[in-house]
Amino acid sequence: MEQVKSGSTTWLNQKKLVPGKFAWQDGFGAFTYSRSQIDRVVKYVLNQPEHHKKQSFRDEYLMLLDKFSVEYDPKYLFEWYD
Repeated sequence: MEQVKSGSTTWLNQKKLVPGKFAWQDGFGAFTYSRSQIDRVVKYVLNQPEHHKKQSFRDEYLMLLDKFSVEYDPKYLFEWYD
């Protein structure tokens, strides 16, 4: 994950694709799904703008953490978001 974050940070800053200097927050979250679910996942990703009009990313992320029984400390979530 360190290489992904480092590489993407360098690329984004070199291309100046975001205003200011891009930096990742500490930590990350990832969820996996089986190959049989790929069509549902692709459909979800393509529909995110519409989906997040009904449910915020924050609410959905917290729901996923609970759904998959991921232990977390709320004080480390969404520092940039609040």
